[in-house]
Amino acid sequence: MFSEKEITKIKTLKDLKSAGYKSKSIKEELRENLISKLKSKQNVFEGIWGYEDTVIPDVERAILSQHNFILLGLRGQAKTRIARQMTDLLDEYVPFIEGTELNDDPLAPLSRAAFDILEKHGDQTPIAWLHRSERYTEKLATPDVSVADLIGDVDPIKAASLKLPYSDERVIHFGIIPRSHRQLFVINELPDLQARIQVSLFNILQEGDIQIRGFKMRLPLDIQFIFTANPEDYTNRGSIVTPLKDRIESQIITHYPKSIEVGKKITKQEANIKEAQKSAVSFPELAYDIIEQIAIEARNSEFVDAKSGVSARLTISAFENLVSAAERRMLINAEKATYVRMTDFWGVIPALTGKMELVYEGEQEGPFIVSQSLIGKSVRSLFLTYFPDPEKFKKKPKAKNPELPIKEIVNPYSTVIQWFNDGNVLDVLTENTNIAYEKALKSIPGLAEVVAQYHPNAKHEEKLFLMDFVLHGLAEFSLISKAKLERGLQFKDLFNSMFDSSKFSGNDTEWDN
Repeated sequence: MFSEKEITKIKTLKDLKSAGYKSKSIKEELRENLISKLKSKQNVFEGIWGYEDTVIPDVERAILSQHNFILLGLRGQAKTRIARQMTDLLDEYVPFIEGTELNDDPLAPLSRAAFDILEKHGDQTPIAWLHRSERYTEKLATPDVSVADLIGDVDPIKAASLKLPYSDERVIHFGIIPRSHRQLFVINELPDLQARIQVSLFNILQEGDIQIRGFKMRLPLDIQFIFTANPEDYTNRGSIVTPLKDRIESQIITHYPKSIEVGKKITKQEANIKEAQKSAVSFPELAYDIIEQIAIEARNSEFVDAKSGVSARLTISAFENLVSAAERRMLINAEKATYVRMTDFWGVIPALTGKMELVYEGEQEGPFIVSQSLIGKSVRSLFLTYFPDPEKFKKKPKAKNPELPIKEIVNPYSTVIQWFNDGNVLDVLTENTNIAYEKALKSIPGLAEVVAQYHPNAKHEEKLFLMDFVLHGLAEFSLISKAKLERGLQFKDLFNSMFDSSKFSGNDTEWDN
C-alpha cells in the first residue's frame, strides 16, 4: 500500500517493481484492511446505527471469508450505504497500466490492450494510479438491462474505424462488469433483472470469466460483487434464479431500527437541517420520539403493506418538514426564534403519504386519513411514557373489604376535562405567534399543573409542548374532542362535539375524535 507522496515517484513498471509492489486481489485487500481495523478497534462502518450486533458482524464475516454477498431487506435499511462504505476498506491507491480500459494490474495484465502495451514498452510501461473512491461501480437492475450492458458486445463502429474483422477481439466493447475489474461492483434490486440476464452472471461468479458472442476468451475478472434485494421483489416483480443464489456465498438479512433511540440517531444524523434552522427552532426530545413512533405505527398498521416496508427516509423527511413548519410560522410572524408545536405535525403529513404502500383498506381510507391516524396512534402510544394512563381514572375503584371506605384516586386531568365539559372551546391556530400560543394553553385551568407535577424540571418551551401534548393525548383517549380547522385545531367537550359536527364543513373536518 503506497501513500500519495510515494506514488508520485512511481511512473513506470520498473519503478513499481523497485518499490516492491506485489499484486493482490480486491478480496485480499478488503480482508487485510478489515483485519487491521478490527485489531485497532476502529469503527468499520461509520454512521450506520442499529446493526452493531446483527448486520455488520455478518458483513465482516463475509469479507473475511472473501465472499460475494447479497444484502436482503426492505426499503430504507441502509443496504446501499453499507456497500458504498466498503470503499474505505480498499487500499488508498492501486497502480494500473495507463491507457487500459479495464484498469489492468501491471503485474497481472488481463486485456489484449494491456499485453500489447507491455510488449511495446517493457519496463518503461507507463503506470497510473486509481484512488479507492474511483473503485466503486453501482448498477440499478431494471427489466431493460441487457447482456451487452453488463458483459459487452461487438462494436461495429470500432471494427470499421480500426479496419478489423469481427473475428478480432479488439472490436469488443466491454460492458460495465469487465470495466469494474479490480473494483466493488454493486447490483441493486437484483430480482428485477430478467432471468436470462441473471444467467449471464453464473460464470463470472463461479469461474471468473465471461463470454461475448462467439469469442473464445477468458478474463479472470477480479471483482467484489455486492447485491441488494427487497423480499417483496421475490413475489411482485421477479425472483433470483436458484443457480445464481447458490453462487452468492453469503446472504445477509437487514432490518429496521429495533428501538426509538436507534431511530432517532439515524434521523438526527441524516436530516438536512440548516444551521439557521437549528439556531432559530428548538425541538424537545419528545418531538423526535413522536416522529420515530409514527414509523413504528406505520410498520404495524393494518392499512400499510408490511411486505413493502416503511423506509427510514419517512422519518428523515418527516422531521425536516416538522422543523420547516415551525420555521415558516416564525418567518410569517416576524419572530427571531420559535419552537416546535404539536400543530406543526400537520405539516408532516406530506412526508408520510408518499412513503407508504397501502393495502386495499388503506386505499379506501386514503393516504391522508391514514397519515392522520398514524400521528394520533403515535401520540397515544407515547402518552403513557410521559403521563399516567387516563383509562385507569375512568372506572371507580372497588374496595376489597366492603366495610372499609373506598380510597378515591385523584384524576390529574379532571380540571382540564371539566373546563371543556363546561362548554369552553380552545382553538390552536397553526400560525399563532409564540405569545398567542402560550396564552391559549395557559387559559386552560389545570393544564400547566399536570405538566409541572410529572415534569417539574422541564424548560419553559418544553413545558408548552408538553401542555399541547396533554391535550392531544386526552383527545386520543376520547376524554375531549379534537377537530381539524382550516387553519389549525379545535379542542372541545367530546359529548357536545357529537351534536355540533355539522358545523364543520368544507375544509373543517373531524381529525381523530
